[in-house]
Amino acid sequence: DLSPPRFHSGYISMISTAVKRVPPFLARLRSNKTSIRHTMRHSSMMEFGIGKIQPCCTLAISPFSNAGTQPSFSLHKITGVGHIQSKRNHESYNRWFSSADAASVGDADNTMTANKHVHDIRNVAIIAHVDHGKTTIVDGLLRCASESVSLDDDDDADQSSSKEGESDGVALLMDCGDLERERGITITSKVTRLDYLDEATASNENIKTINVVDTPGHADFAGEVDRILTMIDGVCLVVDAAEGAMAQTKYVLSRALKMGLKPVVILNKCDKDDAWARIESGDVEMELLETFDSLGANDYQMDYVTVYASGKAGWATTDLDVARELATGSGDNVTADISMKVLLDVILEHIPAPVILSPDDTNNETDEPVFALAATTVGYDNFLGRLCTGRIYSGTIQKGDIVGVLPRDFTSEDGASVNMATSSISGIFVTRGVTRTDLDPPIASAGDIVTLSGVPDSIKVGDTVTLKSNPIQTPIETPPINPPTLSMEIGANTGPFAGQEGTIVASSKVYERLISETDNNVALNVRKSENDAEKTIVDARGELQLGILIEQMRREGFEMTVSPPRIITTECKDTGDKLEPYEEVIIDVESEYSGQVVNLLTGSRKGVLMSMSDSSDGKTRLEFEAPTRGLLGFGSEVATATRGTAIVNHLFIENRHYVGHIGGMEKGKLVSNDTGKAALFALTNIAKRGSLFIETGELVYPGMVIGENSRPGDLEVNPVRGKEVTNMRTVNKDEKLYVPPPKRLTVEELIGYMNDDEVVEVTPKSVRLRKTELDGKARERAARSRKKRMTASSKNGK
Repeated sequence: DLSPPRFHSGYISMISTAVKRVPPFLARLRSNKTSIRHTMRHSSMMEFGIGKIQPCCTLAISPFSNAGTQPSFSLHKITGVGHIQSKRNHESYNRWFSSADAASVGDADNTMTANKHVHDIRNVAIIAHVDHGKTTIVDGLLRCASESVSLDDDDDADQSSSKEGESDGVALLMDCGDLERERGITITSKVTRLDYLDEATASNENIKTINVVDTPGHADFAGEVDRILTMIDGVCLVVDAAEGAMAQTKYVLSRALKMGLKPVVILNKCDKDDAWARIESGDVEMELLETFDSLGANDYQMDYVTVYASGKAGWATTDLDVARELATGSGDNVTADISMKVLLDVILEHIPAPVILSPDDTNNETDEPVFALAATTVGYDNFLGRLCTGRIYSGTIQKGDIVGVLPRDFTSEDGASVNMATSSISGIFVTRGVTRTDLDPPIASAGDIVTLSGVPDSIKVGDTVTLKSNPIQTPIETPPINPPTLSMEIGANTGPFAGQEGTIVASSKVYERLISETDNNVALNVRKSENDAEKTIVDARGELQLGILIEQMRREGFEMTVSPPRIITTECKDTGDKLEPYEEVIIDVESEYSGQVVNLLTGSRKGVLMSMSDSSDGKTRLEFEAPTRGLLGFGSEVATATRGTAIVNHLFIENRHYVGHIGGMEKGKLVSNDTGKAALFALTNIAKRGSLFIETGELVYPGMVIGENSRPGDLEVNPVRGKEVTNMRTVNKDEKLYVPPPKRLTVEELIGYMNDDEVVEVTPKSVRLRKTELDGKARERAARSRKKRMTASSKNGK
């Protein structure tokens, strides 16, 4: 029998409160298998802090105790902030280079074995929701790390200039592209290197290296996320203390937890209004614990450390009392270190050091370790040649070494050796801030993340780079890529204005650009269309990924035509039934618009409302499960219905049975029937029929969609017709003409908005929606034929 622990007098009232509020929770404590994650009841409502059942303390059995021995009981106190305090003697932590769940050493692939840790390197990823302060946190880490390192005289000038650049430009580190700054999201992964020297360290020989990796948060960039997470050994989850855990971080966090990564939680913006009240009430920590538990975190991962910070104010601490004083504005007498060095020290202490893996099947006759680097990104530089970035898992590399590439799909069954493409390494680089710099001295060893120049041109993402003189026999295992869910055709611009606004118009150039995109964007599948040789079929994870790709090509000078997206269906192996992808949709909206949101998604879009909960700030959180087809074009509709107040996040769940036709989404359009410049007089009358997409003076042509009809069905109009010039003068003739501002849709919005008989015409200067068939009479004949087929099929069904 387990002897009851001794309670402090201060805990008695806490336990009595828990007895009244959470009887099922205390009943669960009587189980001999109770642990931290078992005490958290799974609830989709509590996952985001809406449930108010919060345990004040819990008894937990150490997960590291043997099954045959008596477990050691310990009291895990939840302090005023709800953080579970416990100490464990962790065993050595090894993570295999795979997206599968962490397995034991005996079950792992015997081609690579853990040898030892590299204690002076940490590889960590930053995970955060939009506008939760990720960029500001990394900015503070860069400045703090640069100030801690004493440089040689030769590097003083470079470092001073880089500091000046950091002061002005480091804010662009995490979102350095034009599209990333405009949209406020991370599209491509980036790595920056921090060289940090603790003040307690005696010399510069003990400088620690921290590689900070930024990851996209959206599920559409799954291919980017999966391969980047293989380079790191831990994650820092940045959470806005006033908002709590948000849905956009769930995908990356779930993948990180599944790979066995150790998390560190950073509660940012603690000095915001209402933030500290949520922290002291325990709401924030309970939301985090519920989120971790729902994503399958183990006990090792649930025992995370919490850092309270304010990236804008530049302070961070693990002490609750110090954080309270700083957040409430009474921290003038604080003597403890509250700089971003606290966060750097936490990363060094709690993020595991990288493990050196040693191949077992090498023919190495010496004691020299075999060099192996897994390529996670590839690129090309006009001066340096082919580039690849990745983590070194074993051995060392230096400038001038001859390397070869082992394809990711190569197996030992293919032969004892493979004819590898070889080349000489012309440079070794690391990224400091936003600048790629030479590694000095040009030697990189296991555990580090570097960029190699001069690698063979045949290298692809997932391939293994190894030395020609002492090669590895089996490539490093890389994670599988999730299958695409959306498909569309992209071809050359075939509209009347083709070639007038862009510089690249040939379909062959469009195909070459799409093929080159697959070098890094491994989640894309590109192939030639079987029905039309001038078009290319692109399979992707979602409309956001496709919209980003098309927008990038548009800014590069391409002209193209984009067809409506189609969902990629699969067939069940057991039953042969047709399956389609389903997604979890989480919508935060003002309570007054919740009914409209429910009607939009649960009607013809075939969505199912799973839960609905209200918060104290007048907002409602709605959780749905809906087919991916039903979400096409939903973003613009919900934004209009809720006056832009709705925040929509969705995540792929699984493939389920095909739900049949999804109707009610097609809108009637206003279609031009003449060529020329849109006239003010004509647009004034047309605006009464619906909402316009163009303004006065824009060029139009027959078949171009210039607006949305307020009634079902398409309506042909003449936007070019001007006012008649006569000698008659009346009051009505001279009235002032007015046209409302046009409704501008982005490429991403048009992808989900267009009907099956429409295409999007994309040029560097314009984005137009038009009918696939420009001739109005031909469209009428096609519509009659389509109506007859639908009538015949309905009769046959009856």
